[in-house]
Amino acid sequence: MLSGGYKIVPMIAEHIGDIAALEKICFSEPWSEASLAGELTNSQAFFLVAVCGEGFAGYIGVLEICGEGYITNVAVHPRHRRRGVASGLIKAAAGGAKSRGCAFLTLEVRAGNAAAISLYSKLGFMPEGKRKNFYTAPVEDAVIMTLRF
Repeated sequence: MLSGGYKIVPMIAEHIGDIAALEKICFSEPWSEASLAGELTNSQAFFLVAVCGEGFAGYIGVLEICGEGYITNVAVHPRHRRRGVASGLIKAAAGGAKSRGCAFLTLEVRAGNAAAISLYSKLGFMPEGKRKNFYTAPVEDAVIMTLRF
């Protein structure tokens, strides 16, 4: 249980609609409901959801392949931001990846997203490179950040 009554649980089918709606709020190229639902049967996918008395607060998706963890997305609904939800989701995902034998957890973040870069840095992620013009709508470089276990 996180502060504020937030609880982190594995993603289930009932969460897909809320996650897809949040994707549209947060990202210029959101995942579809079908893509998200497909992750429920992907043995390499580990998606977690933050819920509270008010319902859905946010989620994180991780793919684990050959001992490597990759955060696909992390998003928190605007009305739940600044309450430790993203930190809690990232810590839970990192703990899970580590316990399943991953050597590290990595992600890409928009170079201009200073708030996210700051959060990841506070959680121990280190910048390890850039991907030129990785993002579209708008075009922007990605910073690769990695947390090694």
